[in-house]
Amino acid sequence: MSQKRRLEQIMEMIQKTGFVTTEQLVEKFRVTPQTIRRDLNELAGQNRLRRHHGGAGVDSSTVNTAYQDRKIMNLEAKERIAQALVEHIPDNASMFINIGTTTETIARALLQKRGLSIVTNNLHVASILSAREDFHIIIAGGEVRNRDGGIVGEAAVDFISQFKMDFGIIGISGIHNDGSLLDFDYREVRVAQSIIVNSAEVLLAADHSKFGRNAMVRLGSIEQADHVFTDAPPPGPIRKLLKANGVELHIIDK
Repeated sequence: MSQKRRLEQIMEMIQKTGFVTTEQLVEKFRVTPQTIRRDLNELAGQNRLRRHHGGAGVDSSTVNTAYQDRKIMNLEAKERIAQALVEHIPDNASMFINIGTTTETIARALLQKRGLSIVTNNLHVASILSAREDFHIIIAGGEVRNRDGGIVGEAAVDFISQFKMDFGIIGISGIHNDGSLLDFDYREVRVAQSIIVNSAEVLLAADHSKFGRNAMVRLGSIEQADHVFTDAPPPGPIRKLLKANGVELHIIDK
């Protein structure tokens, strides 16, 4: 098969599912991982896809990548970010945790802590943290999104507003170069906004792929965070915005 034909078929696969792994492409085309990486770099250079650790995907401002694919995208980076963020959390602290695969990774890292109180609108986070008998876990009421276990809607917003917590742990779908925090579901955004307002300290966790990624709903601005945890230096305009607003940037590289 010619490279041109292979590139077209790769794009067809990605457009159907939103994300494919390198292993899937190696198996389908029966070529080496090095060949697939060259193909993905070629397509990325044409701005037809975005490279991620372990694969590639296409960005849409209206539809997020499938949950199961997001779970494995940049997983190593998410784990490093999670470990660094958790070191900022003392035992016996209280916190909100919102929807997302990054916050689920953080929840697993939080299992090393003691005596935490958590309010979350993420069923997966609640399930992970329920392994600790000394944790007090409260789940927000509202509509459950079947695709990812997120709880959204006005009931969830009203529920979150009843609490004042030490920390708000926030994941995000995209960050514009002007500092806008972006997501796909306005109902999810409303809950995240309530978490920010009702947290003494906001911890934003975002791997490098979130910078410059597009989504159609504006959640707020990165300057609303107190700390930003990521795995690579953000774009220059973001770094300037963080510095101007006294937001502490934590870059957790390998």
